Amino acid sequence: MKRTVLNVAALFLGVTAFAQNIQTVTNSKGPVLGYSADSGVKILTIGGNKFKDLNRNGKLDKYEDWRLPVDERAKDLASKMTVEQIAGLMLYSGHQSVPAPADGFRAGKYNGMLYKESGAKASDLTDQQKKFLKEDYLRHVLVTTVESPEIAAQWSNNIQAYIEGLGLGIPANNSTDPRHSATVTAEFNEGAGGQISLWPDGLAMGATFDPELVRKFGNIAAQEYRALGISTALSPQIDLGTEPRWYRIAYVFSESPELTADLGRGYIDGFQTTSRSKNGWGNKSVNAMVKHWPGGGPEEGGRDGHWAMGKFAVYPGNNFQNHVKPFTEGAFKLSGGTKEASAVMPYYTISFNQDTKNGENVGNGYSKYLITDLLRGKYKYDGVVCTDWLITADEPKTPGGFAGKPWGAEKLSIAERHYKVLEAGVDQFGGNNDKGPVLEAYQMGMKEYGEKAYRAKFEQSAVRLLRNFFRTGLFENPYVNVEETRKIVGNPEFMKAGYEAQVKSIVMLKNKGSVLPIKERKTVYIPKRYSPATFNWWGIYTAPSLDYPVDIEKVKKHYNVTEDPTKADFALVFVKSPHSEEGGYSDIDAAEGGNGYLPISLQYQTYTATEAREKSIAAGDPVVAPNVHDRTFKNKISTATNFTDLLTIENTYKAMNGKPVIVSVTASKPMIFNEFEKHADAILMNFNVSNQAVVDIVTGKYEPSGLLPLQMPANMATVERQKEDVPYDMETHKDSEGHNYDFGYGMNWSGVIKDARTQKYHK
Repeated sequence: MKRTVLNVAALFLGVTAFAQNIQTVTNSKGPVLGYSADSGVKILTIGGNKFKDLNRNGKLDKYEDWRLPVDERAKDLASKMTVEQIAGLMLYSGHQSVPAPADGFRAGKYNGMLYKESGAKASDLTDQQKKFLKEDYLRHVLVTTVESPEIAAQWSNNIQAYIEGLGLGIPANNSTDPRHSATVTAEFNEGAGGQISLWPDGLAMGATFDPELVRKFGNIAAQEYRALGISTALSPQIDLGTEPRWYRIAYVFSESPELTADLGRGYIDGFQTTSRSKNGWGNKSVNAMVKHWPGGGPEEGGRDGHWAMGKFAVYPGNNFQNHVKPFTEGAFKLSGGTKEASAVMPYYTISFNQDTKNGENVGNGYSKYLITDLLRGKYKYDGVVCTDWLITADEPKTPGGFAGKPWGAEKLSIAERHYKVLEAGVDQFGGNNDKGPVLEAYQMGMKEYGEKAYRAKFEQSAVRLLRNFFRTGLFENPYVNVEETRKIVGNPEFMKAGYEAQVKSIVMLKNKGSVLPIKERKTVYIPKRYSPATFNWWGIYTAPSLDYPVDIEKVKKHYNVTEDPTKADFALVFVKSPHSEEGGYSDIDAAEGGNGYLPISLQYQTYTATEAREKSIAAGDPVVAPNVHDRTFKNKISTATNFTDLLTIENTYKAMNGKPVIVSVTASKPMIFNEFEKHADAILMNFNVSNQAVVDIVTGKYEPSGLLPLQMPANMATVERQKEDVPYDMETHKDSEGHNYDFGYGMNWSGVIKDARTQKYHK
């Protein structure tokens, strides 16, 4: 990038400037410093070294001295901060979109006007962002959708320039949920796609059984994150997938504690490690916030803790300790120099009856037993603990509504909830832009413990939080070079690596008569896929559609395509795993006198839960459903919204009249194969990667190598009988070729895969 010398003085200092009036200063044996020329920050020269005078007092404070250890700098800065500033540091913003939309939870205005009317640039800060940065002292910002990598980089630079001249000059630690997934998904994955390398995520990455591949992903993703101005990843999700009906099982690695621990370790090492650094940390590192302590997988009946209907994680198999293993044996035992994940996020759920000290059933972020006694005490973790988003906000009007998630603390005020979270041992509040409730909680703490003691507690959290700024070089240079961003994010090398990883994640379950691969230029029939009308995570309606599930033009490079199955040599059917719109709860059922709870089915056909528990393990909702003392869904009915996928397979099989039918399943959780497996000559299963990767296996360009990261159940009866906290406890589907769709199963062109991976990771 072309850089211009500003003046003679700048030349003497070794200062250069690039876009947005940002200057850099080079140290011969130290870090490059970056600062905004408009911030008022000056450069101090001491002993031939250069330092940023962030608080503009004309002298070098310890926290400004990059030669000192991180903890010494963090303690010095924490001691200089007001209680209000520390309260702001404890905040983690709500979801920010660049630019801000006109409505919804990410909405924002520019000089009092909506973006399209304001004349603002996409990279400008919103009025709301300026407020929480300046007035609330917020310094942790969650970034979701961005217009482009360049805009993201410019926006990040604008944030840093805006706050650099404020107070003590503390920069922003921008973060993101996973944004490399091959398909855009829900709230916790909202930045996915776009102009960035696309990789397998969750179960898809787990299906590779390859910790080194995951470490490589982490390294590449970290480079792209830092180029976007992002220095913290709200990932990985290392919950165990022991409950097959769970909504978020798609984003875990596996049901195996050992595999999950190894993949989590590789992921975090890749993100956090700066090469050629003494302790692993550096300006190429990205903090990893591992989630969700102590494991959010064993949700009762599969209902998710984002909603009141899914408040409880249960342990009928007394298997709590296995869910902790991915943390203690993976995230907290890294191979690299950073040693452990820099932050931990507890899940929303109440880990039912697991508090053996106090007998308290509260959400994990409220639990002193889980945070202070176990995480801090027994496992000696001294990194940041940050709540999941909105646990201190008020809950919705019904168990199926989407709002705050104060599970177990519903009757407390918002300020009292903040205080209880602090007392549990947590440092930070996810999704809160307002310092007010934190300051109210501080007053409560002062009354109980005295000002000196509670000031010390706040400073302790500030030190933990500030470490992650200092370790990643943000105080020296929080700015990004936009030209470098263009070169790094989504470059061809990274895109190729991501695509090849997608291919490696695809599992071939069946290949009767070695029908695959099909290398010859034959004629293929690909039925269009019907997508029913749906409501997404946020209740936004999507109209039904009937479209090709894959880019037909790309398919035509390999095969002739026909819409008449009688003229085809083979059929390629794309479907998705069964999906239930209700997610385990219905307001209609509650209004009609039921308890509201419904089964979550893993099959396409209408399912009646005759084998469900007579009585739920956990129950009780003191605010929105005080009269519901049993959450059982026994004998209730559920039908998949996409049951037409099953009809498509059946009708295609009939129309092909004995000619090969290949079924490609994109799955978000385990599913029942006995409804259609007999109608398929070959089955390829992927966990939300691109359908083009599936086509490349069908053509033989790549050989399948993925393995099942969790079991595929034989029927819904075994799903109902399994225990939410126990892995490998289902009867698995056995296909027409005699193969069981069990953990670690997968095929290549030679047959069932038996290799070093299956030897290391097994039941």
